[in-house]
Amino acid sequence: MVRAVWFDAGPERAGRLLLVVHHLAVDGVSWRILVPDLEAAWSALAEGRAAKLPPVGTSFRRWAGLLGEEARRPARVAEAALWRRMLAVPRTALGARPLDPARDTAATTRSLRRTLPPEATGPLLTTVPSAFGTGTQDVLLTGLALAVADRQGTEHVLVDVEGHGREELAPGLDLSRTVGWFTSLYPVHLDLTGLDLADALTAGPAAEIAARRVGERLRELPDRGVGFGLLRHLNPETAPGLAEHPDPEIGFNYLGRFTAPDSTGEWTFAPESSALGSGVDPGLGAAHVLDLNAVVQDSDDGPRLVADWSWADGVVTESEVRGLADAWFVALSALTERASGAAVLTGTPTGTAPAEDALSPDFLSPDELDELAAGLDG
Repeated sequence: MVRAVWFDAGPERAGRLLLVVHHLAVDGVSWRILVPDLEAAWSALAEGRAAKLPPVGTSFRRWAGLLGEEARRPARVAEAALWRRMLAVPRTALGARPLDPARDTAATTRSLRRTLPPEATGPLLTTVPSAFGTGTQDVLLTGLALAVADRQGTEHVLVDVEGHGREELAPGLDLSRTVGWFTSLYPVHLDLTGLDLADALTAGPAAEIAARRVGERLRELPDRGVGFGLLRHLNPETAPGLAEHPDPEIGFNYLGRFTAPDSTGEWTFAPESSALGSGVDPGLGAAHVLDLNAVVQDSDDGPRLVADWSWADGVVTESEVRGLADAWFVALSALTERASGAAVLTGTPTGTAPAEDALSPDFLSPDELDELAAGLDG
């Protein structure tokens, strides 16, 4: 499950410690716990002191035990109708044929990396979310929805969204120092019905309408979607109704922002670490036709959006994926341009609004927002 290898570069150069941990034991958040703990323990031992680390609040064992109980809680079971509606939307096939996990495996998966420069990345973290009352993940998903809709000629984009999964499912839970695989996966229907795509992709008012629609859709999901996996896999009464629908063909994961490490520290992520990727059994079936993993990495000249695209080579082509990656960047640019001159409409940032099906009457409804945004240039 765990392996450590030291690469000695000699007395004049810094070496490298390679740490490999099976995904069953860690997720992306876990590394942000493990590395500081390793640094603290190393420093203590180097100074002749006993290593003392802060306690873990809630163990992974307790968390795992709670999941089964949560999957049967009446309020959670009531979510099943929402998820069935989410999965039952019209679909446009992404590739030449359906995904076949027996044929489309890790061995046949291809990938490419695209990077957005700091001057284009910065606004996606600040200006755009602020202008549209959303979060960075919402903005990136909006761009993806616009790109897919434009390339595929559809108004309905269904995406499997990956989240950190560390939700407070019971009072008193503290997962801030718990290491494990908590990741959640849930389908999101990004509905662009009636939207003028050409206008949105040229920074017209439709760009803002799209961003606000996506933000509202994500805000509808209780506990950031963690309930879907509970009802799909841990409740035998709700699982069949969710399993009868095919999984989304597109997967999306925004890992957040990795801040620049202290250049004087010894326990920081090496610049080349991202190039290692993750080791996957070649025979493992592909989960999606197309996956997009995005992360913001700090560099000396500012933050950069790094996008890793992977796809089932027998279903879609490299040319198609490159075209979609280009279209995504075009859509993000349009959202940025629109945000730079957008009026801030009445609303609540997605990250702070209550996760309920209906907006508070103190705020404009999605339809009212659409009408108001469409009239800004009128």
